[in-house]
Amino acid sequence: MSETTIGGIAGRMPKFIRRADPAVVTAFACIALLLFLGSLYSRSFLSPEYLLQQLKVASFLGVIATGMMLVILLGQIDLSVPWSVAAGAMMACAAAAYGPAGVALAIPFGIFCGVLIGVVNGVGVAYLRIPSMIITLATNAVAQGLMVVYTGGFSPQDSATGAMRYLATGFAIPGVPNSVIIWALIGAAMVFVLTRTSFGRAVYGIGNRERAAYLSGIDTRRVVMIAFAVSGGLSAFGGVLLAGYASKAAQSMGDAYLLPSIAAVVLGGTSILGGRGSYLGTVAGVILITLLQSILSVMQMPEAGRQIIYGVVIVAMLLLYGRAPASR
Repeated sequence: MSETTIGGIAGRMPKFIRRADPAVVTAFACIALLLFLGSLYSRSFLSPEYLLQQLKVASFLGVIATGMMLVILLGQIDLSVPWSVAAGAMMACAAAAYGPAGVALAIPFGIFCGVLIGVVNGVGVAYLRIPSMIITLATNAVAQGLMVVYTGGFSPQDSATGAMRYLATGFAIPGVPNSVIIWALIGAAMVFVLTRTSFGRAVYGIGNRERAAYLSGIDTRRVVMIAFAVSGGLSAFGGVLLAGYASKAAQSMGDAYLLPSIAAVVLGGTSILGGRGSYLGTVAGVILITLLQSILSVMQMPEAGRQIIYGVVIVAMLLLYGRAPASR
């Protein structure tokens, strides 16, 4: 087939197909493949009830991955997710033990704890020029130590509030879980920020070439700090939702979300080097990871095997994006 013929076929394709990110298309194709393979194993895999349940489970990862995407777009990484999630959940439940005022402030207090962790990360990366991998790993360790001291090394005894349970398991719209609505609202807000605001343009600019962004007048340090604060806050909010879903917090509840949140972002086409990616791709990555988790659970694959798969996915995407010319 000649190049002229190929060009003519491409020209007749719908505009949205021609402009689609190949990574996003690939992610959605993999989702369709997983659904097909799952349906071969069990007919209920394609039932509306099962799919809605998977979307509900995906919403918790989706909230956390939203913050992770913002940091990765900068060309950074946030390894404090596990204990940002746990700290947000544990502190929200702990606040609920202090009477009506504590119950009312439980959710904001949990999110505030995550934002505080994110601000520490942001200050370390933006102002002290500490590599994000080092500072976020350190704050994760500090948060872990503080939570262990708070609980005395035992499982937290505080329970989630009614509001936390309603946000995670309730139905403000019949048939649509509140957690899915929350993810949709957060996602819509992130799309608006990334595509319609100067902050979003600054995030992409810094991810492509930080020095050029600085020379163009962008306050790169402030943008980086805000991005890490948002990541910490969304991780903590994800923890609050998880605590509401389980009715209580647990010390290790965030451990299972670090690699999946990174894998979901990079699977959706966001460059691990920063500067390139769309939120639609992250949505596809989150759903793909959730379906993969479901199939692995049905296959009774141990947690170690799942972590190996996530690690292989991340390494493969690193190799793929590493072939692009460095822009920094």
